[in-house]
Amino acid sequence: MELRLLTFNALFKGDVRPRIEAIGARLEGSDYDVVCLQEVMAPGMARLLARLAGSFPHRQYAGGTLVKGGLVLLSRRPIAERRFVRYPFTRPLRPELLMRKGAQVALLHTAAGPFAVVNTHLSANRDDDWSPGNRYTAVARRELAALTTTLAAIDPSVPTVVCGDLNLPRGAAALAEFCAAAGLRDAMAGDERPTYRPTPKWPDPPAFDHVLLRGAGLTASCRLVLTEDSVTLPDGRSVYLSDHYGVAADLGV
Repeated sequence: MELRLLTFNALFKGDVRPRIEAIGARLEGSDYDVVCLQEVMAPGMARLLARLAGSFPHRQYAGGTLVKGGLVLLSRRPIAERRFVRYPFTRPLRPELLMRKGAQVALLHTAAGPFAVVNTHLSANRDDDWSPGNRYTAVARRELAALTTTLAAIDPSVPTVVCGDLNLPRGAAALAEFCAAAGLRDAMAGDERPTYRPTPKWPDPPAFDHVLLRGAGLTASCRLVLTEDSVTLPDGRSVYLSDHYGVAADLGV
């Protein structure tokens, strides 16, 4: 079984509609089987993506005023089961709590049997300090504990990929502890490239976007995508599709 996956933080602010339109057009012309997006906050933007990427007939997102967790999953494979798990409320108080962050669980139907995809977006570390004693590291650990419980409910015989913006650098102790507890392995272990777009204010950001695997025989070949893709706005300005890069993974069992 082969499955081609994309995970991409689409950035919820600043010129949202033209960027979403450009993202939708690129997805429609792609060969991905399943796409996991984060920070698609407005239901109207989720519906727009679904219309523009019409060759992905199977969709997963929910919410009235805001999309739950800002998570949208588009699939060319049928979705046999789906659910959203919200992470527990955690202090400190911050506007980000309105995003109702959590995890999407989708059990895809493939010719080789079920395949589980978990799309998630963890809380941001506002201190840019991922040391064990940091207050936001404690937030991440509580969210990861909830995600570990969610993963434990998935049949261990089902190949599983966890992907998304985990807001933790690849070398963070909290991420390593989570992977050990949940039986996951990092498909990009050792890759030091950032997945957050470098800026003059932050010239050397870490990799926040991850592809984590569970299952004997499950393999992945990953690459960064959408690194230079841009869209021209009505006023003539050119902007990148997001402040993150995409991560594409060719999965095989």
